[in-house]
Amino acid sequence: KVYDGHVAVRDLDLEVHRGEIMGIIGPNGAGKTTTFRFLATLLEATSGNAWIDGLSVRQDAREVRRRIGYMPDSFGVYDGMRVWEFLDFFALAYGISRRRRQTLIDQVLELLDLQSKSKEMVTSLSRGMKQRLCLAKTLVHDPPLLILDEPASGLDPRARLEITELLRELQRMGKTILISSHILHELRDCCTRLAILERGRLLAQGPVAEILERCSSGLQVEVEVVDGMANLEKTLDGDPRLQHLRIEGDRARFAWTASREELADLHSDLVARNIRILWFREVKPSLEDAFMALTRGEVQ
Repeated sequence: KVYDGHVAVRDLDLEVHRGEIMGIIGPNGAGKTTTFRFLATLLEATSGNAWIDGLSVRQDAREVRRRIGYMPDSFGVYDGMRVWEFLDFFALAYGISRRRRQTLIDQVLELLDLQSKSKEMVTSLSRGMKQRLCLAKTLVHDPPLLILDEPASGLDPRARLEITELLRELQRMGKTILISSHILHELRDCCTRLAILERGRLLAQGPVAEILERCSSGLQVEVEVVDGMANLEKTLDGDPRLQHLRIEGDRARFAWTASREELADLHSDLVARNIRILWFREVKPSLEDAFMALTRGEVQ
């Protein structure tokens, strides 16, 4: 997709398998929302195509819309509507009969734990409840594929955990879910596979464990000191056995490429230099580490 000479998405090629949760991560401007809007038939691509359940997004847009539930990164509610009326409106827009609409609305209200709010005005709901209502609207026609753009954005930690558990429940119900988020550790907890975008290009895709392994060069070590950071940095920066040294406040992170015995020797050397060590420990690579390694070009 090209906007006024700027390429927002370039040569994107990936698959989302039936029944999985595929997470799309990347910084602002990576092309996540552009990709989602194209898949939701709301944006025309400059070139290329996509297929959902065997249907072309470009040639079969009406049928594609019946098979997807799209939740944008920003949403609104209609003034003057109650919760059940809001859901009834969208169900009617999908051509669902009155009798079936009531059944479906009751089901999504129960799934999203909104039964007690069904007669309340949508404008009176908290942000977290409005987020749930938008997800309920996305589900009301029972689509097999959900396209969720930052569904936990702006929520407090408890509400984000509830959204994560809802995603797991929807997967257990057989839904396929395509989701973007900046909250990387939550994607690690719930996603089957990940795709990482940077400036419209796909940098990596695959199971979470494979991406973490690919981005992990050696043993990951963290050292935290009480004082002596300048001396620590000087010592570590000149050691050829470590890579990707990062200093953050009183902490140093690096990848150790030699043996564990030599790592113990490094610890002894730091102590001998009168560097007061608070922590010297191995750390498991995180999704944040993998994301930074890929976007910095540290991993090919």
